Amino acid sequence: MANVNKVVLAYSGGLDTSVILKWLEDTYGCEVVTFTADIGQGEEVEPARAKAKAYGIKEIYIEDLREEFVRDYVYPMFRANALYEGEYLLGTSIARPLIAKRLVEIANATGADAISHGATGKGNDQVRFELGAYAMRPDIRIIAPWREWDLLSREKLMAYAESHGIPVDFAKQGEKSPYSMDANLLHISYEGGILEDPWAEAEESMWRWTVAPEAAPDAPTYLELEYRNGDIVAVDGQAMSPAEVLTLLNRVAGENGVGRADIVENRYVGMKSRGCYETPGGTVMLKAHRAIESLTLDREVAHLKDELMPRYAELVYNGYWWSPEREMLQTMIDASQATVNGSVRLKLYKGGVSVVGRRSESDSLFDESIATFEDDAGAYDQKDAEGFIKLNALRMRIAAQRRRRG
Repeated sequence: MANVNKVVLAYSGGLDTSVILKWLEDTYGCEVVTFTADIGQGEEVEPARAKAKAYGIKEIYIEDLREEFVRDYVYPMFRANALYEGEYLLGTSIARPLIAKRLVEIANATGADAISHGATGKGNDQVRFELGAYAMRPDIRIIAPWREWDLLSREKLMAYAESHGIPVDFAKQGEKSPYSMDANLLHISYEGGILEDPWAEAEESMWRWTVAPEAAPDAPTYLELEYRNGDIVAVDGQAMSPAEVLTLLNRVAGENGVGRADIVENRYVGMKSRGCYETPGGTVMLKAHRAIESLTLDREVAHLKDELMPRYAELVYNGYWWSPEREMLQTMIDASQATVNGSVRLKLYKGGVSVVGRRSESDSLFDESIATFEDDAGAYDQKDAEGFIKLNALRMRIAAQRRRRG
């Protein structure tokens, strides 16, 4: 327990991190620096400052990281069309590298020799936070209270808070959702409660960002997204920053019942876990990005990206954002996006997203004179197909002849 003088704590001001703050002071006899990040979770972060001050914290960091989060983490990931196990849009996973980076940067700035987080010992987040921290500062000490203390239930946490004079809004605690939830500008996740039974249907009252598809408007909503180098830069002709784009898409897609997912996934720590996710804006972004790539990417480049995407998604999910292999893949992916320019038109209707148009004046590889079913004026000689087919069938013809002789 010795040799810890100052710790930077990822602090929300809620029950868990308030208990951790006091526990760190009592257990390690150290000074605590609090860091609270606004990455679009939809809750006020400034109250955390008042709470930290009430605990006597001298160094308090409250930061709005929404633009950095979308620009430097969400957008690069969507250039890769990343999906973990074919369904999960990685909303929680992609937020952790940024938080880990800022924890270490604040530790360096304040002279802290350790960082601390509130991730439990059963989940993926402990891995993501700590792999990121070690990539930034190999000698950093990491304190994960859930792996050290015996406060392994909400009742024990509440009892600890009461016995140590930690203010808790008991009325609010009584209204607390039965689910473990995590939110940022890309998504909101739900775990626990009845979701621990994979057969049980999620309650309609659980969902926060999306209406039920059957309750969505009876008329479709159309959107036009403009892309530059693989990133959305405007919606319906209006230029927007990355965070503004995602905020708007979340609202419009959520109103149309778009973006719900119910998944049983394989956690990196070894267990299967059932989670429900709302990613309305991200669902639209993935569909639209694949559409503009279909028009502007070379066939073999597109197919190679698709082959590498599961590996990229796995790296993000498992916490290897700062690894050399993810950075190498990102360099290749980003290079492929130089021609991904143009616009995509989408129709949102009762939970569905349909691509109804795509165009690129500068980089389209679609040649109407070749693709047409009408007279192509000699642009494509159909006789060429005969030799092409025979050459590609040669190995199969040889094998068939051998079988016939046998």
